[in-house]
Amino acid sequence: LRDIPAPPGTASGAPPHPPGQPPGHPRTPRGFPGGPAAARTPRLCRGRAGGGSAPRPRRAIGPPRPPRSAPRPAMSPPKFAAAGAARGSPQHRRAAGTASHPPPPPPAPERQRGRRLPPPPPPAAPPAGGCPPEAPPPRRGPRAGDEAAPGEEVPAGGGGSRAGGSGGGGGGSAAGTPGTLTLLLGEGTKRLPQAIIIGVKKGGTRALLEFLRVHPDVRAVGAEPHFFDRNYERGLAWYRDLMPRTLEGQITMEKTPSYFVTKEAPARISSMSKGTKLIVVVRDPVTRAISDYTQTLSKKPDIPTFESLTFKNRTTGLIDTSWSAIQIGIYAKHLENWLLYFPIGQILFVSGERLISDPAGELGRVQDFLGLKRIITDKHFYFNKTKGFPCLKKAEGSSKPHCLGKTKGRTHPDIDQEVVQRLRDFYRPFNMKFYQMTGQDFGWD
Repeated sequence: LRDIPAPPGTASGAPPHPPGQPPGHPRTPRGFPGGPAAARTPRLCRGRAGGGSAPRPRRAIGPPRPPRSAPRPAMSPPKFAAAGAARGSPQHRRAAGTASHPPPPPPAPERQRGRRLPPPPPPAAPPAGGCPPEAPPPRRGPRAGDEAAPGEEVPAGGGGSRAGGSGGGGGGSAAGTPGTLTLLLGEGTKRLPQAIIIGVKKGGTRALLEFLRVHPDVRAVGAEPHFFDRNYERGLAWYRDLMPRTLEGQITMEKTPSYFVTKEAPARISSMSKGTKLIVVVRDPVTRAISDYTQTLSKKPDIPTFESLTFKNRTTGLIDTSWSAIQIGIYAKHLENWLLYFPIGQILFVSGERLISDPAGELGRVQDFLGLKRIITDKHFYFNKTKGFPCLKKAEGSSKPHCLGKTKGRTHPDIDQEVVQRLRDFYRPFNMKFYQMTGQDFGWD
C-alpha cells in the first residue's frame, strides 16, 4: 500500500477522513447541519416503559482531539452554502460529501436454550420529536374480595358473595356438598319463599326449621322476617333480598309463627303467590299457653300469675280470650281465615308432640309435602334426656351435635290443676272442630 499524505489542517499521523468526503475537506463537526450526526438515531428515553430495550447505536469514531494548547483547525464553509443547494437535496448531499446510508439493522435477539421461541415483534417507531408511549402495566389476576362483573365467573378462592349458613341469611346444603361450594362462590338466585312455616308460637316451629335445614335441598332464613305482619310496607323486593341464594331444585323457606294469627297475612301471602305451601306446627293449646306464659315470665318476672291472666272473672270462670296466650290456641278460628285464600290440601299440619316423640316420622311427612327426597331419617337424631327432646347428631354446616338453645325446654311453673281443667273444657269444642277441618285427631282430649 502506498502512503496517503495527510490533508492540510490535521496533525501528523492522524487517521484519514471518513470515506465520501473529498480530500482536504475538514471533518464536519458533530451536530453541524448536514453532517453525519444529523442522521443519527435519537437517544432512547430512559425511565420509560420500553426504554433501554434496544442498544444505543455506536458513535462514529473521528480523529483525536488536538491538545488544548494547540489551536483548533479552522473550518471552511461548506461547499453547498455558496451554491445555494437546498438542505437535504441530492445536491446538498453531494456537496457535503456524505452518502445517505440506511439505518443499521436491529441486533439479533439472544438465543435461549430450550424450545425455539418466535422472533420478537419489531419495535414501534417513536413519534416525531417525542418518546414512545409507556407500556401498560401487567394485568393482575383476581384477588380475594374482587367482585365479579355480571356474567363473570368467580374462581375458587377468589371473590364473590358468600351465602350464610345459619343466622339471618342462613340455611342451605350440608357442608362439603357441591351445592354449598357453588353458593359460597356467589352463584344462585334469591327467590321468594315457596314454603312458609306460619305457626304456631311455642308449637315447635324452631325445632322443625332446624331439622329441615339438614336437607341439602332446603335453604331457609334463620331469623323471623315478620314481613306479612310487621314489615309489609317495605315491599316484596326487600323481602326477597332477605332470602338466601338457591340453585335450581332447591326450596326457599322462612318461618314466622305470628302469621297464623294475623288477619291480613293470608291475603298478603296469596297475592305474592297462590301456590305457596304452608306449614302449621300445632300443640296442645293448654300446654302451649303455659309455655307462652313461661317465656314471657323469663323476660318480665313481675307479671301477674298465670291464673289471674287466664280469667276475666275467677268466680264465674269466664276465660279471657283477649289474652294472646289463650287466643292463639283457638286454632279452628284462625284456620277459617286461611281457608278463604288457600285450599286445605295446601296446608300441612305438624304435631308438636310427635315432633318430639318421633321426629323422623314427622319430618318424613314434611319432606313428602314439599316434594323432597326423604333424606332426614332416624340416623340424624338422638334424644337429649336433660332437655327432654331430640337433638341433631350433625347440624347443618357442622360436624358436631346440635340441640336447640337454652330458651327451649324451660321448666314450666306449677299451675293450679283446677285452672288447667277449666282451660281444657274451654278448648274442647274448638279442638273438635279443628280435627274435623284438618282430618287429623291430635289427641289433646
